[in-house]
This record gives sequence, structure tokens and C-alpha cells, in this order.
Amino acid sequence: MSTDVTVTAAHPTPAGPPPADGAIVVRHRSSRPLDVALTLAPLARGPWDPAFRRTPDDAVWRTSLLASGPVTQRVVQDGARCAVVQLWGPGAREAADAVPALLGEDDDATGFAPPPQVRDAHRRAVGMRMPRTGRVMESLVPSVLEQRVQTVTAHRAWRWLLQRHGTPAPGPAPAGMRVVPSARAWAAVPVWDWHRAGVDPGRARTVTACARVAGRLEEATTMAPVEARARLEKVPGVGVWTSAEVAQRAFGDPDAVSVGDFHLAAAVGWALTGERTDDAGMLRLLAPYAPHRHRVVRLLSLRGHPRAPGRGPRLPVPDYRAF
Repeated sequence: MSTDVTVTAAHPTPAGPPPADGAIVVRHRSSRPLDVALTLAPLARGPWDPAFRRTPDDAVWRTSLLASGPVTQRVVQDGARCAVVQLWGPGAREAADAVPALLGEDDDATGFAPPPQVRDAHRRAVGMRMPRTGRVMESLVPSVLEQRVQTVTAHRAWRWLLQRHGTPAPGPAPAGMRVVPSARAWAAVPVWDWHRAGVDPGRARTVTACARVAGRLEEATTMAPVEARARLEKVPGVGVWTSAEVAQRAFGDPDAVSVGDFHLAAAVGWALTGERTDDAGMLRLLAPYAPHRHRVVRLLSLRGHPRAPGRGPRLPVPDYRAF
């Protein structure tokens, strides 16, 4: 039998198709607009992420590994302010309690006045929230893999490693979905598998070092953002860019700017002033919008305007669906 759990709901909403036996169903109703697709989009690590899937019925599927075990979630928009979440697996009950945070219910944009360049995007994306997964390693490992390499290369490595070392998604998940490895499993990945995934020894060492102190890193979700990021950055190989990427997803931090990104500073400068800039210039441009600087960056990425012209050589982009 399925179990219905109403979360922040003034009135229950339709559950849609009946779930498989053993599912928990959470009907989440917010007091303000909610866009499920935009809110959860940053959690995907490429279009073929084994832990994240969009299906033709507009459902968002994702997996997670919680203290109580793995979980598969199917999230469906149900009206402008509602979502229905079906959950399967040993971690379903724990994940059900975290649905409001996952859907950005704690994200408070009160007082946010967007720059003129993104006002239209802000109006169109009124239901976009900052998701909070509460799971550090799930954001930290793929962020480390994205250090100093093409994003498509990092996404290929993430996909390969999850297929090799992840576990099958519980419940009726789409074919090929996997649950991320545990910290112990990350620490045990052999050298030759890092090599086969295309991960250099430096990034492999960083992931292993994070896995060995994963318990302490997961505690960062209960800390203030500054202290939380400082704890992450104590691990050799985890710098300000990586900690910001984790803060955006695991902590739901709307102010975490990915300083050190190869393209971001130039793109922000070009969008806001028509000129390229560096990290220091980007931070000056975004300073008036604190504590919503990451929110501004997300809106800039949504508005669809041209990016700063590139100056580096164009590299071939592999079709990593073949791997």
C-alpha cells in the first residue's frame, strides 16, 4: 500500500497516477509560486546523469543516498504552487520529511530587487527556488570532477563512475538510474577506475580525501553558510569554487558565487555591462545584490542573451553518450 503524506498543504491535491506498492506520496502545497523543473534543474549533472532524469511526461526523477538508505523520487508539477512527490526505497520516509527543503520552501527572496538586465527573466521564473538537498557528498564529488576540465568531460566521468560503483535505483525508476556510492565506496574506488573514467590523480585524491571525512562534511548542512564552506575548504583540493557549487545545491545558498569559474566572470560582466571582466570585477558587479548573488547568476543563465565572445581555442566536444 502507498502512504500519503501532506506537507504544507492547506488542501490535498490530486496524486496523479497511482504509485507502485510501497511508495510514499507527498503532496506539497506552497503559499507562493513553485516551478519544479527550474528549481531542481541545478541538481542534474549533464543530460545523461544516472541520478537525475526528466521524462516525457514532465516528471523529474532523482535518486539520493540518505542515512536511512537509498531513495528514488518522482516529482511532478501539480498547479502553479503544488507538487506531488512519490518516493521509493529505504530512505523514502526520511526523504519525505525533506521535500519542502528540496523544493526550496526555505528559500526567502524577500527584498530581492534584480538588476534591470534580468527583470524579464525574474518575472518569467517567478517559481524558481534555490533547492536544498542537505546531502554534501552528492554535490561535492561531481563538483570536484568538474574542476579544471570541460564540463562535458566531467559529466562523462560522473556517469561512468555511477554506472560502475553506484547501486540500482529503488522502485520503478527509469532504466539506467543509479544511486550515488556511499562515502566508503568512493574511498574504495581503485586507481584504474579513476583512470578509466578520465579523472586525473589530483581530483581522484580530492574525492578520496573528502570521502574519508564525509561524516564531518555532512555536518556542514547544520552550520551557517560561511562556517560550512570553511569546513569544506579544509580538505586539500576543495577551494572556493568547489565549496560554492556545493553550497548552491546542498545548502540552498542563494548568495554562493562560483568564483574561479573559467567562463562565469566574463559572462556576468558581458551581461551586466557589455564588457568582459575578471572575478574581482564580477564580485563588484554582484555586490549590490547580496545576499542573492547566485540568484542573479541563475537568472542571467535563463535570460537567453548572448554570452561574452570566447577567446580560447574551440575544443572538440565528445559524444559521451557512447561511453
